[in-house]
Amino acid sequence: QVQLVESGGGLVQAGGSLRLSCVASGRTFSSYAMGWFRQSPGKEREFAAAISWSGGSTYYADSVKGRFTIARDNAKNTAYLQVNSLKPEDTAVYYCAATQRRTVSSYYSKMASEYSYWGQGTQVTVSS
Repeated sequence: QVQLVESGGGLVQAGGSLRLSCVASGRTFSSYAMGWFRQSPGKEREFAAAISWSGGSTYYADSVKGRFTIARDNAKNTAYLQVNSLKPEDTAVYYCAATQRRTVSSYYSKMASEYSYWGQGTQVTVSS
């Protein structure tokens, strides 16, 4: 079992930045590739970014590429999502998730069904 706890969300003006954190406890954090998803009211959960177990490979959704950066620190059991140049349409609950796969792929990393463990989410609200 892996427990995930996100933090770092908040209210920010358009163009602003936040750094979201996801702290993991339980089984070995470095065994898992990690992903970040987001969900707005009335919409399906949407993939944002994923990172391999070592941090050596990353994959981003087109909608966030160039603005969001995913990273991890295995020594701290923590994954991060740096979100820059925020837009009102980025408003959502952001979730981190862990998959038992160790690598990332443009095929499976974007599928929520690939992830076995989820955090409770952190709200990001972007005002115009």
